[in-house]
Amino acid sequence: MEQWRAGKVIENRHWNERLCSLRVDVELPKFKAGQFTRIGLPDGETMLARAYSLVNSPGEPYAEFYFNKVPDGPLSSRLHQLKAGDTLYLSATVAGFLTLAELPECQHLWMLATGTALGPFLSILKTEEVWQRMDKVILVHGVRSLDELTYQELIQGLTKRYPEQFVTIAAITREQVSGCLQQRIPDAIRSGDLERAAGMVLDPALAHVMICGSPAMVEDSMTALKEKGLRKHRRREPGHISVEIYK
Repeated sequence: MEQWRAGKVIENRHWNERLCSLRVDVELPKFKAGQFTRIGLPDGETMLARAYSLVNSPGEPYAEFYFNKVPDGPLSSRLHQLKAGDTLYLSATVAGFLTLAELPECQHLWMLATGTALGPFLSILKTEEVWQRMDKVILVHGVRSLDELTYQELIQGLTKRYPEQFVTIAAITREQVSGCLQQRIPDAIRSGDLERAAGMVLDPALAHVMICGSPAMVEDSMTALKEKGLRKHRRREPGHISVEIYK
């Protein structure tokens, strides 16, 4: 039977009418950057719950979750309304393999995310390990509109701290914004625009790609990367692509 830990909302930041970040004061189980846990709210005699990635790194004193308010979503609509001091529940267990510990040796780490799937990558980027292990880290965030490019203060702070290592690329599909790609991430891989924006190639000898997003985005990106000679990573058969699907 799943065990739950009660937490108190510290802050519920609304980036726009749909996107929110919850910070929660709660006793977290031991976890690795990039993993996820389940958030729950009581619903009668049951717990209404679903999995969300941890945005915070293991060294931070709170839990943070980045989520999208889904129309008529029974849980996300309630999470959207939470205020400081409100109670919610976190599972006592964590899971997920989108972590640095699961990666083979590589020099260039590409992180491809759409929407709120940015969350686990932010957790990883806030650790020292990723900067010690990698020569280059390329973060690619695909969104529909400019107001969905969230966490810019954190991302720009990392850019200033690691100017020789860190490259950030935004792909905005429904607006034309200077300095941003205007196409889906899989299309940018195929066209070569992603590599041009990064200033480096997706070389199987150097690169590992972590993908987190919707099923269609993950599948299409994997197909495009395989066309460039990269293959899915497995523990028994090391490769170049690690994935996590957001549903």
